[in-house]
Order: sequence, then structure tokens, then C-alpha cells
Amino acid sequence: MDVLWLVIGAVLLVAGWIGCLLPLLPGPPLAYAALLVLQLREETPFSLSFMLLWLLIVLIVTALDYFIPIYGTQRFGGSKYGVWGCTLGLLAGFWLGPLGIIIGPFAGAFIGEWLAVQKADNAFRAALGSFLGFLAGTFLKLVVCGIITYYFIESIW
Repeated sequence: MDVLWLVIGAVLLVAGWIGCLLPLLPGPPLAYAALLVLQLREETPFSLSFMLLWLLIVLIVTALDYFIPIYGTQRFGGSKYGVWGCTLGLLAGFWLGPLGIIIGPFAGAFIGEWLAVQKADNAFRAALGSFLGFLAGTFLKLVVCGIITYYFIESIW
């Protein structure tokens, strides 16, 4: 039965990594679910305090992921159109591969802001803020999933 939990946990962990790049999947919560599944093994690898601490970290990072791009866009003089454009640009860019994931959010934020303000310099600043916020949120999610992956692998060995 332990092998089944390991396989399910590994699938959740991979889904968590994918969710760090796709806004439709909640990356850190899926990775955390992998740790929860490991708790179903005969010998639980993690203490209750460890699991509660990581639950809190995952909840904070998930909430911040929604606010960091908004903060970046507003800090650089943008509006909600830049945030929506950044998200839609990421979805469109995903189909273009790794380069599309990088260029898509910036282009989407620029187009969204340009449609709202009709000034290219304002749209560029807001797009840059939205893009930097997106990168910061993605980096934070990747760090959390990386640490969870470390604990997942460590608990197996």
C-alpha cells in the first residue's frame, strides 16, 4: 500500500511543479497534497507541527500569488487590465513553449494596459510591473515546491 501512496504523491508533486507555471493549477497546494498523501503510509514521515507549518506557508504563498502581480502593476502605474492581460498572455504563451511563457505575460499586460490607457509609455511601465510581479510570484511558488520536493524525497529515503 505504501507504494500506491508514493505514486499518488509523486503525481501530485509533478502536478504542483506544473501548477507553478500554469495559473489554472494551484502549484504549492498540489505539492502540499503530496506531503499529505505520504502521511497515509504505515509510518508517518512528518510531525503534526511540520504539516501545520507547511500548510500555513502554502496558504500564504497562494494568497501572495494573487496579490504580487496586482501590486507590481499598481506600483508601476497600471490597472486591472494589465493584470488580466498578463494572465491571458501567460495562457496564450503556454502553447508557444518556454519562450512563450516568458514573453506571453509581458505582451498580454502591455496589450491590456494599452487598450485601457491608449498610451504606449504608460502601458509599457504597467506591463513591466505586472510582468515583474508575475515573475516574483512564480519564483516564490517554485521555491516552495522545491523545498516540498526535498522533504518528499528525504522522507522516501
